[in-house]
Amino acid sequence: MQMRTRLIKSIPNMFTLGNLFCGFLSIGFAASGQYSNAAILILIGMMLDSMDGRLARMLNADGELGKELDSLADVVTFGVAPSFLIYYTYFFQFGILGMAIAGLFPLFGAYRLARFNISTTKSSGKYFTGVPITAAGGILALLTLFGDLIPQIVTTVIFTAFCFLMVSKIKIPSFKDVPLPKYGTIVTLFLGASLFIVYKGTYAQYPYLIYIAIPLYIAFLAYRFVRVRGKNRRETD
Repeated sequence: MQMRTRLIKSIPNMFTLGNLFCGFLSIGFAASGQYSNAAILILIGMMLDSMDGRLARMLNADGELGKELDSLADVVTFGVAPSFLIYYTYFFQFGILGMAIAGLFPLFGAYRLARFNISTTKSSGKYFTGVPITAAGGILALLTLFGDLIPQIVTTVIFTAFCFLMVSKIKIPSFKDVPLPKYGTIVTLFLGASLFIVYKGTYAQYPYLIYIAIPLYIAFLAYRFVRVRGKNRRETD
C-alpha cells in the first residue's frame, strides 16, 4: 500500500520530468537544424506543464520537491530551449552578439520564476505579475514554427518585448477561476489541434509524441471541464 501511494504521488513529477525532457530534446533538434521538431517539443512541454500542477492537487501530492522541479523544468523548456531556437533561426547571423542577445531570454525568465517562487501574493490566484515564462516560451516556439510567414523583425520585437514583460510588474490574469487547467489552455488546445491537422501524414518528419500527447491532453481537458462543472453543480444544489 505504501509503495502504491508513493507511485501515485510521483505521477505529477513524471509529467514535470517529461516537460524537462521535451526541453532537452528541443535543444538537440534545434542544434541539428530540425527547427519544426524543436518548436513542437516546446509546445508539448507546455501541455505537460499545464497538467502536472493539477494532477498534484487531484492526487494530493503537492510538495516542495514538485514545485522546485517545476521551476527547473520551466527554465530549460521555456527559457533555454526557445532561446536556442531563436538563435539558430534568427540571431545566428549576428554571430556572438546574436548568441548573447538570445541568452537574455532564459536570464529574464529565471529571474521571473525566482521572483514568483518567493512572492507572498501569488496565492491570490487572480493574476500573475509579469508574463509567465511558459506563455512567453510557447509563443516564441509558435513564431519559429511558422517563421516562413512572419517577418524576422516581428519575431525580434516580440522576443525583446517578452524579455522585459516577464520581469515587469504588469498584472496578467491567471484565468484560474475558469474551469480548465491554468493559463494558455485554450491557446494550447487550439494550437495542438492545428498542429495535428497540419502535420498529419508527415510521421517521418515530426516527433511521434505529438500524435500521442495531443489526444491525451484533449482528454485531460475534457475530464477537467466535466469534473469542475459537476462539482459546481453539486455546490449550487
